[in-house]
Amino acid sequence: MLPDITFFDAIAEAAATETLPRFRMPVTIDNKYTIGFDPVTEADRAAEMAIRRVITDHYPDHGILGEEHGDVGLDRDFVWVVDPIDGTRAFISGLPVWGTLVGLYHKGRAVMGMMDQPFTGERFIAGPDGALVKRHGENSALVTRKGVGLEQAIMMTTSPLIFPEDLASSYKRIESRVQLTRYGCDCYAYAMVAAGHIDLVVESDLQPYDVGGLIALIEQAGGVITTWTGDRPENGGSIVASGSPDLHEAALEVLNQS
Repeated sequence: MLPDITFFDAIAEAAATETLPRFRMPVTIDNKYTIGFDPVTEADRAAEMAIRRVITDHYPDHGILGEEHGDVGLDRDFVWVVDPIDGTRAFISGLPVWGTLVGLYHKGRAVMGMMDQPFTGERFIAGPDGALVKRHGENSALVTRKGVGLEQAIMMTTSPLIFPEDLASSYKRIESRVQLTRYGCDCYAYAMVAAGHIDLVVESDLQPYDVGGLIALIEQAGGVITTWTGDRPENGGSIVASGSPDLHEAALEVLNQS
């Protein structure tokens, strides 16, 4: 049985008690990579522990796939996919476009999800009956923008530098076709697709926790999210999120041109 959608409020509030007091404050930054830079902070680690406590207290038989503290019970029917701060680079830069991502998979498929941005007071939540955003005590339905062709589309990606050499030309090709491209925002960009403000997100090399909390948001708002090859996105990889099936088809066609 799926949890009530309000359970995500408890998760978000537990995470925010660890993230908000550390945002725009001096924070210790560690680098996960020996080559390159993949930052993690005490806020990431503490927020994930808070999330895990809430989940295990209420659903001890569920699995958890987490970015910072490992995996438990990935063979169980229900698995929570947790990224305590998606957009840690934005977090340490004082930019409020990071978010707490939590998704729920049932037998490998995303069925619920949340992106919470506590600094701006926005909480995007999706369940089987639809998707909504909570802003300052008011709820609004999330609906993607329809009727937009590729040439009129607004597209976002975290950075054009994220694409490896074998995908860079495909990314440049689609960027040359859309009306407007903006960089940055990580998970916040996907929330803007769900809310109907932008039309496309194109990225590569994502982990399951980078996308797990966003899949239901996009799909329940009327959009489409897949890999570049059109497969399910739950395991990450190169990802496209679109506001409509027609736009998604056009984006995949451009990305996969030989």
